[in-house]
Amino acid sequence: MVADNGTDLAAYAALFVSAFTSATLLPGSSEAALLTLLVMGRGEAATLVVVATAGNVLGSLVNWVLGRCFSAFRDRRWFPVDDQSYRRATDWYARYGIWSLLLSWLPVIGDPLTVVAGALRVGLLRFVLLVSIGKGARYIFIVGAYSWWNGA
Repeated sequence: MVADNGTDLAAYAALFVSAFTSATLLPGSSEAALLTLLVMGRGEAATLVVVATAGNVLGSLVNWVLGRCFSAFRDRRWFPVDDQSYRRATDWYARYGIWSLLLSWLPVIGDPLTVVAGALRVGLLRFVLLVSIGKGARYIFIVGAYSWWNGA
């Protein structure tokens, strides 16, 4: 198959944006975008994983900055994590420590967990490393499951 570089670049960009917004508190479904591109044969699987992971980690970094810089305002209406989600994420972090960031890809708990990590002053390097491992592993699993399902 001959790839159209312009089309693949657009696909990578769309996946990056989807992954970025999915990791912030905005709605998005990067898994669906990744699977769609795989089904359509757009882009190389390894590159798709790297692009999705990078977008998702950068989105989580936005959450970390919000937690680090604005957690004092979490009682305000505009703060992106409601009090219940914030407390749930704080409880997870208290129970599992920094290793809970490996689960930052989980729905419902993952985004608030990255905000709490910022509020609790988790170091940037540790944050990026653990979040990258967790989110990257999820995308690798999705590509692997798709490949297995299709007998590739």
